[in-house]
Amino acid sequence: MIERIDSHMHVWRLARGDYDWMTPDLGAIYRDFEIDDAWPAARAAGVSSVILVQAAATAAETDYLLSLAEADARVAGVVGWVDFEAAGAVAEIARRAADPRMLGLRPMIADLPDPEWILRPAFSPLLEAMAGHGLVFDGHARADLIPVMTRLADRHPALQIVLNHGGKPQIATGNLAAWRADLAALAQRPNVACKLSGLLTEAGVRTSDDALGEIAAHIRDCFGPSRVMWGSDWPVLNHAGDYAGWATQSARLINRFFPEHQRAVWAGNARRIYLNRSGA
Repeated sequence: MIERIDSHMHVWRLARGDYDWMTPDLGAIYRDFEIDDAWPAARAAGVSSVILVQAAATAAETDYLLSLAEADARVAGVVGWVDFEAAGAVAEIARRAADPRMLGLRPMIADLPDPEWILRPAFSPLLEAMAGHGLVFDGHARADLIPVMTRLADRHPALQIVLNHGGKPQIATGNLAAWRADLAALAQRPNVACKLSGLLTEAGVRTSDDALGEIAAHIRDCFGPSRVMWGSDWPVLNHAGDYAGWATQSARLINRFFPEHQRAVWAGNARRIYLNRSGA
């Protein structure tokens, strides 16, 4: 079977208390989630390892994820969080990067009131430090933030950026014109890759292979087969589906739109971009 790496999985324990966005109205995902909860479906889908992505803007959560990575061979590594506004942020990035299980960082820019926060000049040394240490910048996604990622990529051409969830296109409304143009512009920057993940939660009732295929085709046309990687976005995925269903639908989409590059999209690109980093 083709190797499959889930490039975007979350786990959380509510009692840890630092998930500021987590409220009871989230329903299906307002509970604890461990890797074991997804693993029967993930294993059946051929997934051999996962990249855990931060879900809280705290160092403590990153420590928690790294502890899981240390204890669980299924965890290929962690995309964590560092306080970019702290006085010692550059040194903290260097400290985190010394751990080979730390693959990247994800400032939660989509949750901040200033859409251009990440472009502040004061953060340039931090972003250069990330690039120097081989850490990936995970682009916390919102469709209107795609042009911000383009500017970020231009300012820091040595920084590997991975756009989460295809940039969260507005699939449900069909309002895709701006997303199409902005994604095409972003993809012109060779230091940017894109996750084929998180689409179901943006789709509303437009979850058919044709509807999601329109999105997958544009991602392919923009980024090509060497800069697209698959992810589940589990358990956020549970708002709109389940692991088994998304993996099965993804297999159809990847077979349809990347027929000669399935190994790359399922695992090869994630392995090259995340796991073979130079700064550890």
